[in-house]
Parts: sequence; structure tokens; C-alpha cells
Amino acid sequence: MGTESNVLQVRDLHIQVKTKNGTATLVQDINFDLKRASVLGLVGESGCGKTVTSMSILQLLDQKTTTIKGSIALQGRELNGLGEKEMRRIRGKDLAFIMQNPMNAFTPVFTIGHHFIETICSHTSYRKKQARELAIEAMHHVNLPNPRQLLKYYPFQLSGGMLQRVMIAIAACLHPAVIIADEPTTALDVHNQKKVLRHLDKIRSEFGSAILLISHDLGVISEMADEVVVMHSGRVVEKADVFQLFDEPQHEYTKKLLNARSLLHADDPIIHLT
Repeated sequence: MGTESNVLQVRDLHIQVKTKNGTATLVQDINFDLKRASVLGLVGESGCGKTVTSMSILQLLDQKTTTIKGSIALQGRELNGLGEKEMRRIRGKDLAFIMQNPMNAFTPVFTIGHHFIETICSHTSYRKKQARELAIEAMHHVNLPNPRQLLKYYPFQLSGGMLQRVMIAIAACLHPAVIIADEPTTALDVHNQKKVLRHLDKIRSEFGSAILLISHDLGVISEMADEVVVMHSGRVVEKADVFQLFDEPQHEYTKKLLNARSLLHADDPIIHLT
């Protein structure tokens, strides 16, 4: 496939942070492409630079202490160095984010409806009534019961699994080009994990959104990803098609990750997304 199918291109990404003892390099020489309607898995242990990489794409790192070098292009538009006002227009509309802990994504004093309608109205010319209808439709899409009623609820009135699905519905409702999902299933039980993965898969296939799926869980990656980027100590150590990576890992670190997983999950049933 040519580069025109790439919705996100990261080139020579290099991130440094100022510390009391000088500067520290968080990630270096990061290169990857994300194709339309595909899922790219970003794996590696905690602290390897996965989340820092995603935060740089979203331009959410503190500019006072962090230096980002390299190119981050979303549908051909350079994001690195864009002003906060411009980024705010892109975030939520063309580039959506599903974070690990859904509780952190919501302001406790506002209802679910307020969060949803604010997001839609700030990126479209919709009036509140239209935005409410779109919110209801998006919640139906992720199988949330009684969406009209749920819009009146506050975040604390919903379970973690339901909140995670609300967050996915908000992220997907404007059909963004790219959704970054950072450990989207970590806080959930197995039943809700499967549901969330199924919804992400549905959004990818129905709306053509590309998903950057960040996870340390190779089971989730093997279910969802088309291609995988393995990170270790702030660098990419391997990039491969998902089958190739699991069948013939090239790098020693990838082999270690896979071995650790096979020991842990020897008795686990395989999840099949239908």
C-alpha cells in the first residue's frame, strides 16, 4: 500500500525532558505508520515509552519541560509544534483518545450528557438537541442500555465497564481518523474486556477509524492488532505483521515478552471476536 493509506506517520520521534540533573531522553528514533481502518499494537513493559509516544501525538506533554523532535503527521498535517488552540480543534474530532482509567476522563460534577454534548458541539455546528440525538445513537452503538437515562447520570453512578464504553462512544461519535487507546481494558474484568475490544473492532470496521492500541497485554494485541511495534527502553526494537511477530519473533526482547506470556496464560481460553 502506498503512503496515501497512512493516516498517521511518525518519523524520527525523539523526546527529551528536563530534569534537575540535566536532560533525559525518554524515546528516540521512533518510526511507524498507521493505515486507515487498521489496528497498530504498541507493546512493551511499563516505562518503555509507549504512553509518552501517544502523549506526544496528542501534543499533551508539558512544553516547558519537554522537547519533541521529529515529525508527527495526521492525514498529512504536521502536529508537532502546533498551537494549543489548533490542537484542541483536532483532539476529539480527527484524533480521539481513550485512556486507561475512565474515571480520570470525566469531571465528576458534570453529567454524562454534558460531557458528550460539549464534545460534539465544540467540534461541529450541531445544536444541543442534535448533539443529544447523536450521543444517544453513539451509546446504542456500544450496547449501553437506556442511553437517554444514562445521559442524566453522573460518572460515579456508572460502573468502570460502562464508563469505559461511554468514553469509547464519545471518542468514536465524530468518526475520527485515529483513535489512540492507551491500555483500554486494564481496569476491567474479562467479560467487560471482551465487550470493549468488540466495540473498538466494530468502530474500526464501520467507520474506518485507525486505532493505535497501546498495551502490555499480548493477548489483547494478538486479538486486535494487524501490525505490532515492540518498544524497549525508549526505542522500537521490532516491527512486524501480527502473525509474523507471534510465530517468528526476531528480537530477543520480543521473545522474552512472548515467553513470559505463554507461561502466564497457558490455561487461558482464547477470545474470539465475532
